[in-house]
Amino acid sequence: MNSHKPIHAVIPGFGQRSLKTALATAILALMYLPFRGNPTFACIGVIFGMGNGMEDSKKSGGNRLVGTIIGGLLGIGIFWIEHWIAPKGDYYLRVVLIFFGVILLVCLSVVFKWPGAVQPGGVVLCIILFNTPADHIDYAFHRMLDTAIGVIFAITVNALFTRERVDKWLKREIAAEKME
Repeated sequence: MNSHKPIHAVIPGFGQRSLKTALATAILALMYLPFRGNPTFACIGVIFGMGNGMEDSKKSGGNRLVGTIIGGLLGIGIFWIEHWIAPKGDYYLRVVLIFFGVILLVCLSVVFKWPGAVQPGGVVLCIILFNTPADHIDYAFHRMLDTAIGVIFAITVNALFTRERVDKWLKREIAAEKME
């Protein structure tokens, strides 16, 4: 367990990770609009992907990314199976299929050694099956891409603004404040 204590937390619980998460989310949202439009899922990827350090970022971001990919691909497959069996759609068939889909999601997450991927994968699976626009394949692939961009951006920000580097900047700022 990480016992890191923020150096300077005027706001309770606000430290480096909070600052880096807020900064990365805002920057990505600003950059996203002209290129991909709605930044929601990329920003969620940033929030999930920002950890206390690089290892934590890779683990939590990896969980989100792998889960989104597994859930997205399963959602596409299950949606296809439902419409193959019942071309107009069948809610009760979808309920049965999601039962098996969640079991498959858990098994695949464990096989790929990403058990933390179950929760984000389940979210994507449910969204695709119960709340997706007509073009579920396009939707699923865009969610995977947006999540990947967000997670990669979070890991990049975490790599550029390491805990040691930010601690050094904050210590200088605190020292300067004490001297005044």
